[in-house]
Amino acid sequence: MTPEMTPDPSAAPAPLPPPRKRLFTPRTLLPAVVLLLALCVWLAHTHISFNWASLGHQLRSVSPVLVLIAFACTYLGYWLRAWRWSVLLAPIHKTTTLQMLPAQLIGFTIVALFGRFADLGRPYLIARHLKTPVATQLAVYSIERAFDLAAAAILFSTTLALAPRNMPHHEAFARAGAVSLAATLFLATFATSLRFAGRGIASISSRLFKPISESLAHTASQRILEFSHGLSIISTFGEFFSALAISVGMWLVIAIMYFEAVHAFRATPSLAMLSLAATMLLLATSLGGSMLQLPIVGWFTQIAILAATLHGFFNVPLETATACGALILLVANLAVIPGGFIAAHMEGITLREAASAPVAPETSNQATAF
Repeated sequence: MTPEMTPDPSAAPAPLPPPRKRLFTPRTLLPAVVLLLALCVWLAHTHISFNWASLGHQLRSVSPVLVLIAFACTYLGYWLRAWRWSVLLAPIHKTTTLQMLPAQLIGFTIVALFGRFADLGRPYLIARHLKTPVATQLAVYSIERAFDLAAAAILFSTTLALAPRNMPHHEAFARAGAVSLAATLFLATFATSLRFAGRGIASISSRLFKPISESLAHTASQRILEFSHGLSIISTFGEFFSALAISVGMWLVIAIMYFEAVHAFRATPSLAMLSLAATMLLLATSLGGSMLQLPIVGWFTQIAILAATLHGFFNVPLETATACGALILLVANLAVIPGGFIAAHMEGITLREAASAPVAPETSNQATAF
């Protein structure tokens, strides 16, 4: 370094760059949400024949016992998520399920309230609680998502492939199950390859994408290396099969939650007798609709997607299908909110702080604290 470029130790530190402007802020998000809601109400009122009195009657006729069972399944699912996180983190940092549970409740609460972009709140909250690097928890998060995908695919493919022949659109469901099973095997093979040859695959992907775009090649290579690093957290077959078994059990509990919520409408035969395979299709549809969930508006899009699936595939009356969609949204997405508020109070953090943690400026001090 030349003398002219040597920094003066007595000089004041350079000011931090101004924070990057975000597209959506609390001031701009609320009008957008209100506008979208008004548009949805107008479209429903002018283009859809809907009996609101029938909707209220359907909601009042549900079985409270089955609804309570669905609520219990929801919280059992979060407990299983916490257990799985402790298993995945065990080779690096010993922890317990109870220590991991608050972050799961807070994390899914902020997703329900602030949208899917807040999903990274969980690894940041756990890093903050355990005083571990954020990168470690992000690696666990990536592996958690891989196990989610594998476990859900196993359940979907098995259930749909063995769907009863009297089920509507049986052939389409059986083909979807076979395709899902093949995709599961492919993903398992690909993940195994990444685990043992991640650098080689990253190098190959970089060479393949480089003629198209150097930035794309670099990004693809980095993502593969990051995922391979995350897979390296699992060092034994025992850890792998423990995490997989917990994941399958968790998704089975989620499927039971959907099953009980649907069967709570005992006055509607098309719902009271809905098979497990049909419920798995409903679950898959709900997951697809939640991938780009927006704050508040996402609640209504979820209800609309579930109602359209029940009405279109299983001939459930539109009012009943809408009531069922609202109940599923309540038990699957919104039931966690009371637990999230309690957990946030116990952890000494507000939900707004938890939601904004992943998008805060990345400094070394924050990395250490979180």
